[in-house]
Amino acid sequence: MKKTIYILTLLLISYTGKAQNTGVEKSIYSIEAGFLGAWINNEIRLTNEIALKSEFGMIAGFRGCSDCDTEYALTPELTLEPRWYYNISKRSAKGKIIKNNSANFATLSFRYYPDWFVISNVTNASVPNQITIIPKWGIKRTIANSNFNYQFGIGIGKIYYLDAQVWDTTADLLIRIGYTF
Repeated sequence: MKKTIYILTLLLISYTGKAQNTGVEKSIYSIEAGFLGAWINNEIRLTNEIALKSEFGMIAGFRGCSDCDTEYALTPELTLEPRWYYNISKRSAKGKIIKNNSANFATLSFRYYPDWFVISNVTNASVPNQITIIPKWGIKRTIANSNFNYQFGIGIGKIYYLDAQVWDTTADLLIRIGYTF
């Protein structure tokens, strides 16, 4: 009888030790680099499939013309993004990697581009205060079960220029590689 209890206890411990979380992570911090920018962010779980991503980053822009030098600017960006990882449970049930919220997602991205400072090769460069609201679809995947990941996403939404009080249409193309701590 003692052997049976001992074996069952070992099996139970080994089974629970291999159990994988079937939802989004409780809280993860990461850094990301993408086309024309770099960011530091946090994703915190709200429900089993929804996480709130907040981030601070620096985004770059370039402008050139035929009779002038190329101008560049680097400016801050603040983002708040509730993400719905709609297939994270399905991926977990199939035995796929869901580490660091590796799943497809839908989101409504809120971004603020303040005119706090601009790093540029042009004197007195500024960026208009603006807010974007963009519904977006994307994927996030862990690379080879490591802490590295990549993301792709696309969305079309609205941009509001605060000083001019003007709305316009804008698009967002998400292409990033990151590292989760």
